[in-house]
Amino acid sequence: MPFFSLMLLFLPVLRAMKWLILIIPMSAVVGSLCALFLAALEAATHYRVAHPAILFLLPFAGVVTASIYFWFGGESERGNNLILEQIQKPYSGVPLRMAPLVLVSTVISHLFGASVGREGTAVQIGGSIASGFANLFKLSQEATRVLLISGIAAGFGAVFGTPVAGAIFGLEVIAIGKVDYLALVPALLASLIADWVCHAWGIHHTLYTVLFSGYSLRDEPPFHTNLILLAKVALCGVCFGLCSLVFSESTHRLGKFFKTICPKAWLRPVIGGTLTIIFVYLLDTRDYLGLGITAPEPNGASILNFFGPQSYPYSALIKILFTIVALASEFKGGEVTPLFFIGAALGNILSVWLNAPMDLLAAIGFMAVFAGASNTPIACTMMGIELFGAQNTVYLATGCFIAYLCSGHTGIYLSQQIFRSKIHTPVNLTEHPLRVTRQNLLWPFGRSDKTQHPSEK
Repeated sequence: MPFFSLMLLFLPVLRAMKWLILIIPMSAVVGSLCALFLAALEAATHYRVAHPAILFLLPFAGVVTASIYFWFGGESERGNNLILEQIQKPYSGVPLRMAPLVLVSTVISHLFGASVGREGTAVQIGGSIASGFANLFKLSQEATRVLLISGIAAGFGAVFGTPVAGAIFGLEVIAIGKVDYLALVPALLASLIADWVCHAWGIHHTLYTVLFSGYSLRDEPPFHTNLILLAKVALCGVCFGLCSLVFSESTHRLGKFFKTICPKAWLRPVIGGTLTIIFVYLLDTRDYLGLGITAPEPNGASILNFFGPQSYPYSALIKILFTIVALASEFKGGEVTPLFFIGAALGNILSVWLNAPMDLLAAIGFMAVFAGASNTPIACTMMGIELFGAQNTVYLATGCFIAYLCSGHTGIYLSQQIFRSKIHTPVNLTEHPLRVTRQNLLWPFGRSDKTQHPSEK
């Protein structure tokens, strides 16, 4: 009996050791690949800015990467959605070749000027490496799910330098209205290790400064909640959510249109590349190419410049145009950093209209538009705290939560399942992916057509 009790005490220790043996090397690999990716991305961006004529090769570069995926990508073509489906119900696994394919393809996209991001690449690197470890150690389906979630967390945390948000994102992104606590500690451990390793390679992330820290009443210290400002933030949250909805649906619908007019996948980037070149010369600006964290010109439109003091009235709309064209024509990368740009730009101009602190609304928009598009309001709130500090947590949470609610039952990840509906609907949406529900709903008023929902059959 004492021996049996002793074994029961050691079981949690043995389980922890098992996860440490799996997660430490997996996260170190993901963190190293993210460091390589970020370094290559920075070099590609500098080269593009120094050699602007390279933009004319964008259609050709897109054809090259699309052809590689067409011939060698297989299931890798499905990107983040494949990883989400493997977590929900593991079957064939995530191909290991996804990691090098998406890394190289994303760097090429940025080198030649496509308006794409980097989160998708990091998540796919994490998911691919995690799946490779799961296959190597022949893990069960449940253990594979946990490791895939940890891989997502590692990639996200390392690429943005936000390990806590990375862990929560990995748990929250799987299903709308549900956080999977089974992988709580492994996800946090993976995200922390990947971030540490990325930093150990000499990678430094962008620093953002929000000076606003509350209004003072007479000689009292600043208080964290001002009702008038909170009302303005709530109104902006509605705008941010609607912006998320417009971005997500525009990307999906334009992608479907491009597939209709150009059935050959390897030729579609010609459309997006050509349109990007046309936009650049019509608008006479290169501010909307690539990530947009900094601008080629000192006062150009960029994420950092949106924090003040200059206003940029049309930047959010222009960046939406550039990004949906790039993503719909299947340039590789991600949506998140462009969403940061769009949200910060929208917050910038809303602050002028509402007479609110520009840096605060830019920071809230930065996170809230992504929260609405990814359906991850908790992760985005935590990411805002990690990037901007905790002094404005109430405003950040308000903007992210309202944007999540107002973005409707759609998003950038169509394989997300609905565990709990955002609003009451006459149709049962639970246990269906966004790919199904968005075809049967016109947010927020009901169905957009008379197609019968699968739950009613």
